[in-house]
Amino acid sequence: MSTELLTTAVDCFWLFFGGVLVFFMQTGFTMVEAGFTRSKNTGNIIMKNIVDFMFGSIIYWFIGYGLMYGEGNGFIGIPFGDMFMNGMAGAENMDYTALFFQTVFCATSATIVSGAMAERTNFKAYCIYSAAISLFIYPIAGHWVWGGGWLSTLDTPFHDFAGSGVIHFVGGLCALIGASILGPRIGKFTKDENGNVKVNAIPGHSLTIGALGCFILWFGWYGFNGAAATSVEQLGSIFVTTTIAPAIATFVCMVFTWLKYGKPDVSMCLNASLAGLVGITAGCDVMDATGAIIVGIVSGLLVCFGVWLLDHVLHVDDPVGAVAVHFFNGLWGIIAVGLFATPDAPLSSCTGLFYGGGFSLLGSQLLGLLCIAAWTAVLITITFLIIKHTIGLRASAEEEVIGLDATEHNLPSAYAD
Repeated sequence: MSTELLTTAVDCFWLFFGGVLVFFMQTGFTMVEAGFTRSKNTGNIIMKNIVDFMFGSIIYWFIGYGLMYGEGNGFIGIPFGDMFMNGMAGAENMDYTALFFQTVFCATSATIVSGAMAERTNFKAYCIYSAAISLFIYPIAGHWVWGGGWLSTLDTPFHDFAGSGVIHFVGGLCALIGASILGPRIGKFTKDENGNVKVNAIPGHSLTIGALGCFILWFGWYGFNGAAATSVEQLGSIFVTTTIAPAIATFVCMVFTWLKYGKPDVSMCLNASLAGLVGITAGCDVMDATGAIIVGIVSGLLVCFGVWLLDHVLHVDDPVGAVAVHFFNGLWGIIAVGLFATPDAPLSSCTGLFYGGGFSLLGSQLLGLLCIAAWTAVLITITFLIIKHTIGLRASAEEEVIGLDATEHNLPSAYAD
């Protein structure tokens, strides 16, 4: 076997293995969502996460891949030449591996929305909007950044190595809009005699399951961030930043909640680890340890702020903290690239503001964020409103009180007696 063929084989295997790790993250998302919510909805949550990967796989293979990587224009790929995966431009020998890898990413974007809208969403409605995210919202945003679209051809290209923006910010924004339109769970917000809104905690049924899900996600994130590395040195650098950022975020959150509440908050620290991972995802390949530390510090505080903002100011009910983790830290991760990208990172071609690069990269990052936000917000809002005024977005009050396991799936309980 020639050196070139061996290199191609190793690259394909690593990309495939990274995709397997990202697929395993679906287990983590399921466990986090199930553990942080009530047991009467566990079966429904499991079913929704299966649906995400089911629709994501079928739709992305059929047309989403072509919309994302087809040879079209700066805005959209033309799917028909690439429908049924008939070739990815510039990757002749890696088509099927790349398709699999991008499919599991697509499913991740849809899964993020599930947690924020848990425990009160009509299952039929969930199937429709999960499909919509996989069909056109995620693939077209991905085309702009990774498929040769306009953001990748700017004079200073927009940089999102593994998806802080394309996956997490998109999924988090869909989650924020969806939870806002859907409304809170019964009993989450009540008013006192003076008309002040009181925020009521609705504890999840298993912190153990939620914690195990977080560790699985952290484990899988090494594939999420590392699979697209093109050299061993770059892979090592990515693994280091992907370890430092969530560790620092968790530490900062632990100290902050300890000081604020007198005791360290377990569930908030678990979400802080995920927030650090989301924050470093865009720039894991172009940052050094210093940049990863700063990303982690901000992420550890930002997840606390996000939860407080949704509960006490916006009064948006997010049972698992998905918006605080993915929306706020996806946004932060994109901005952080424009600030802390360093040309000293292996194979880095980016230079952020604080490393002497001026405002050029930061401007591209902000422009990309604004346009991705506009695209996502308009399309998902239209989708949710159509669903709301046709088949209905929300389960009935009776169904919510009984639990969606029984009312949506004829499942008395997800657990044995």
